[in-house]
Amino acid sequence: MTEAIDAGRPAVPWHFWLVTLVALLWNGFGGYDYTMSHLQGEAYYRQVGMTDAQIAYMATFPVWMHAVWAVGVWGSVVGSLLLLARSRWAAYAFAVSTLGAAASLVYNIATPGLLEVMSPVMPTVIVVICLVFAWYAWLMTKRGVLR
Repeated sequence: MTEAIDAGRPAVPWHFWLVTLVALLWNGFGGYDYTMSHLQGEAYYRQVGMTDAQIAYMATFPVWMHAVWAVGVWGSVVGSLLLLARSRWAAYAFAVSTLGAAASLVYNIATPGLLEVMSPVMPTVIVVICLVFAWYAWLMTKRGVLR
């Protein structure tokens, strides 16, 4: 019975599983980092090697930026899980996540004095990786791999 349903679907390429595994690991760590930042705060920041100035910056993080951060992180986690489930909604989740990550980067660059405390390198890398996952999910949707 499943043979008749899946007969017209293209085979899942080997790289799909590799990208999905990388997405789960990368975004799973993002979820862990977000959770630990909120549960342990300063203790976690010190454990990961943040300076006193960086910890002070995180203590003054505006509430709306916590929401933007959450959208970026959890959008990617959901996108990864949807990719694993082979759902076309993964592309949308990664697109929303990219918006959250991009907003964080803009805040990082636009806030006076912040570039001396927090480097924009990692936020830029995160935006690029979000874009790659969104593009990949869109491509797999167009190829019929995601339903």
